[in-house]
Amino acid sequence: MDDDAMRQAQADEEMISAAYQRLINTYLASPHRKKVDLISRAFNFAKQAHKGVRRLSGEPYIMHPLAVAQIVCGEIGLGSTSICAALLHDVVEDTDYTVEDLTNIFGDKIAQIVDGLTKISGGIFGDKASAQAESFKKLLLTMSDDIRVILIKISDRLHNMRTLGSQPPHKQYKIAGETLYIYAPLAHRLGLNLIKEELEDFSFRYEHPEAYEQICQQLDEIRPHLNDAFRTFIQPIRDKLDKLGLHYDIKARIKRPYSIWTKMQNKGVKFEEIYDILAVRIIFDPHSSDTEINDCFQIYAACTSIYKAHPDRFRDWLSNPKSNGYQALHTTLMSKQGRWIELQIRSRRMDDMAERGFAAHWKYKEGEKDTSASETELEKWLSTIKEILDDPQPSAMDFLSTIKLNLYSSEILVITPKGEFKTMPAGCTALDFAFSIHTVLGTHCIGAKVNHQLVPISYKLKSGDQVEILTSNTLRVEPSWIKFVTTAKAKNKIEVILRRQRREQQKHGEEMFEQWCKDNDLEQNSQMLDRLAMYHLMETREEFFAALGSGAVTLGEEDLHTLKSFSSSKDESRSWTRYIPFYKRKRQTSQQPQQDEADSSAEASLVIDRKKPLYLSEENIGRVSICPNCSPIPGDEVLGYLDEQNRVIVHKRNCSIANRLKNVDGNHILAVFWDTHKQMSFAATLHMEGIDRVGIIKSLTDVITEQLNVNVHQLSIAAREGIFQGDIELGVHDTDDLDVIISNLQKIDGIEKVKRVS
Repeated sequence: MDDDAMRQAQADEEMISAAYQRLINTYLASPHRKKVDLISRAFNFAKQAHKGVRRLSGEPYIMHPLAVAQIVCGEIGLGSTSICAALLHDVVEDTDYTVEDLTNIFGDKIAQIVDGLTKISGGIFGDKASAQAESFKKLLLTMSDDIRVILIKISDRLHNMRTLGSQPPHKQYKIAGETLYIYAPLAHRLGLNLIKEELEDFSFRYEHPEAYEQICQQLDEIRPHLNDAFRTFIQPIRDKLDKLGLHYDIKARIKRPYSIWTKMQNKGVKFEEIYDILAVRIIFDPHSSDTEINDCFQIYAACTSIYKAHPDRFRDWLSNPKSNGYQALHTTLMSKQGRWIELQIRSRRMDDMAERGFAAHWKYKEGEKDTSASETELEKWLSTIKEILDDPQPSAMDFLSTIKLNLYSSEILVITPKGEFKTMPAGCTALDFAFSIHTVLGTHCIGAKVNHQLVPISYKLKSGDQVEILTSNTLRVEPSWIKFVTTAKAKNKIEVILRRQRREQQKHGEEMFEQWCKDNDLEQNSQMLDRLAMYHLMETREEFFAALGSGAVTLGEEDLHTLKSFSSSKDESRSWTRYIPFYKRKRQTSQQPQQDEADSSAEASLVIDRKKPLYLSEENIGRVSICPNCSPIPGDEVLGYLDEQNRVIVHKRNCSIANRLKNVDGNHILAVFWDTHKQMSFAATLHMEGIDRVGIIKSLTDVITEQLNVNVHQLSIAAREGIFQGDIELGVHDTDDLDVIISNLQKIDGIEKVKRVS
């Protein structure tokens, strides 16, 4: 070994030893039973198993398991079993050791957790949609057996996000999108607020680096002002709380970059228009466990005696905690400087629960019979997940979408006819509530009485509503019901019933078709089915059979004539087969594009190396298509998706379709960049709002066509009671053009708001 190699080996050893010692120090400072010997054995075993292997960042591989164990111990607060499982989580997947080996050395529990982590390794999502869904199901099933599996998996993802800079751009988009779509919501649902926020910010940073840097810079610029406002606001509060004899801390909470950006996007406002960037959090030690809630209200009374409270922004999460265990008292106060500031009041226990979720709950358990609200709600949620897993989903996309409905949501309290309080997601309907009580109640729901008033099944419930479900035994679930529900349980149950009904209709349709063929002396074949499906505007044979079985389609003389004309034209047969929408073809790889057998010139393939960025120039822009959902233009942050025909579809990075593709088919995401040099025109739509006046349309067209020389594709404006709203579609070169147009439109007298819409 030469001198450089020896120095590198020594530096690696020092780095590994320092990380391990930090882990042990963190563990010794925790309230857990001290099993240092067990952790030491797991560390040495993992270190030897990963010897000589390095990560993309260049670090020895053992640094990753050490970092995951550090998060598990220091940031989530788990004990020795979880720490050992974190240290060993990649051993079975990446080395020759087996689960049986770990069982013999470390016992059943650690081996079981590592086995669960191994089954969901390589990210939740693989190459194929079916494999992705199965991997995610394994994750959820394992989680329901031992919640520590998902807690360690989230820790693993957090460290991967902290070191994502070593990955190429297309991998960054895939991993960041996957994190934002599933891991951050899972962390939220488990009450891991700090980790959730960090996962969101990292995803935002890699998907939208320019927007992230801009918001961070703007936050740094106003931070001194926020600090001054915080100190001025809390001083009189401190004086009051000191007189009450409480031990407390007061902290400033600055809104995170991702949260700010999301609000800017959703509300179409600028950074300067975000008014809740600063919030104040009071964390106190209660006089006793029995006075904890009373102490919260005592602090609330003290604060509202100094500042006026907003009448519509009081939130009591004390007696009815959120479903992830969150407890606190929220209010919004008007400062002496005329600014609304949110105030959050929590005990020390509540704060620990808010930041570290269900993991922190174990710290406060006093015995096996503990049935606190947080644990009960966790069990309810896991029970719902098991219900969904029991019903097979038709596709990975539907499965992921159904599960995701159960992760992120604000909550309301709804009251049953007997006066029982039930937590429901905000925006839920009467039909959601019916399915939450019982599936039978949901399938026979014809309406509801809300606060003793008759309402339809689509009625959106509000917090405090008392709901009585009305049923009918003759009712049948309708496809339109999917539009009336927002919860995962209701959506899943309705889809299961509809699929069962559809299978029955298909079977009946097949029988009807066979009988029709016999009656008309026809020999049944696949070409005949394809022709009839196309004639009745059906995309698949299954859809045709279902329509036939339900009575939506009937077969007659015109169908016979269609089949006879089809069979008499050989050329037509050959032409038609190219356009059957459901014919199966193997996925084409970018290295080996295939041509349609019917006509080798029918389809042009675009050969792409997914590992290299694709620059969209005037020469190749014709070989790609623009996503109509988000309509990106040069200057937008974009990515590409390589479809089954090797065509590239360009999406904005925050496009809802792209977000789903990053998760379901992330290995076909491309790094794409604009390079058009203002040579091409792209369609962009602006939404405008303002005060109506005579000549407003003329002012608009003067600015756009005469001053800016921009082509208007479409203009629609409607005015009511002195207020107008309108949309205008323009042809622009890039986002710079759009910024100039927006700036000039905002200068027109009467126009209050201009924003771009997809």
